[in-house]
Amino acid sequence: MTATWKIELIPVPVTDVDRAKAFYQRLGFTADHDHTVQPGLRFVQLTPPGSACSIAVGEGITGKAPGSQEIQVVVADAHAARQQLLDAGVEAGDVDVQPWGTFVHFRDPDGNSWSLQAIETRPNG
Repeated sequence: MTATWKIELIPVPVTDVDRAKAFYQRLGFTADHDHTVQPGLRFVQLTPPGSACSIAVGEGITGKAPGSQEIQVVVADAHAARQQLLDAGVEAGDVDVQPWGTFVHFRDPDGNSWSLQAIETRPNG
């Protein structure tokens, strides 16, 4: 029997934790935790609407350079997701239709890139 694997947390490197937290909350992410564990270690967990996986921004949580993270998520409707981004004041690319899905791309204030993909069906639901 194969164990079930579910992604829990993706670290997103940022330069300004409070600015990043406010940006993601503007997009509808829930701020689950915001704790300074010790000097130099602040952990902020944010969860996208409807997601079982969260992101973490903070101080001392990743060695990656700010702006270097790439994340792809599934959305039900790329056009609606793009409009949500625009309504939140986020610059978003045009809807890009490909045979394997419909995409919208945007970046957070540090340049971390996000790809939102709407697909008709998924093999695992």
